[in-house]
Amino acid sequence: MLHHVHIIVQGHVQGVGYRNWTYSQAKLLKLTGWVKNRPDGAVEITAEGPEAVLQSFLTFLKTGPALAKVSSVEATWSTPSKSQYPEFQIKR
Repeated sequence: MLHHVHIIVQGHVQGVGYRNWTYSQAKLLKLTGWVKNRPDGAVEITAEGPEAVLQSFLTFLKTGPALAKVSSVEATWSTPSKSQYPEFQIKR
């Protein structure tokens, strides 16, 4: 069963490879959705997949790549979009 989560990651997460790292983690976990930088300095993520896999993804996001300093990860769960996202991508 698919689940959907919208995530906001705060901290020093822009300019440190966080989007590319998130993309790589999502692809490894076979998630669909997207990641993008927000104007306020946060990173925004939408992901869909099995709940247990999404929980693992959230754990990865709390750490981030080596140069990142994550201060918070806020996740909002909702009904999946029924394959609105064919793959995981980086939005610019």
